[in-house]
Amino acid sequence: MTSIAIKTLPHAHNLPLPSYATADSAGMDLLAAVTEDVIILPHKHALIKTGISIALPVGYEAQVRPRSGLALKYGVTVLNAPGTIDADYRGEIGVILINHSSEKFVVTRGMRIAQMIIAPYTRAAWHPVDTLEDSERGTGGFGSTGMKLQKTA
Repeated sequence: MTSIAIKTLPHAHNLPLPSYATADSAGMDLLAAVTEDVIILPHKHALIKTGISIALPVGYEAQVRPRSGLALKYGVTVLNAPGTIDADYRGEIGVILINHSSEKFVVTRGMRIAQMIIAPYTRAAWHPVDTLEDSERGTGGFGSTGMKLQKTA
């Protein structure tokens, strides 16, 4: 388990820290640290503050992802999913929620609004070449590895 420094900001007092819902959960629930309800109108988005700042170790990122229950029940998801929090960012974590439904959505204090996954990453260095080695897929793009249509006689 990786230890990560976390700072609770004043407007998040009395809210629990992000936590895993079950022993095998990959993501921790992020909570809304709003001081009053935030209404997200249909087809609009809003930045929801979490009231926390973190200091990730070098070589790690935090990914902010949607909660499937909000998406299924209310049509609400994370607009820039997954959002990336870099290891050198020390500001407050915010979640951009978008309401894809035709009904208003109300964000209340302490509501579980997203999940955050801590993950290692690899940095890459480019090596320019004139040609790339062949692969089975080749240049096949969008949908090229999907189901093949079968011809009927």
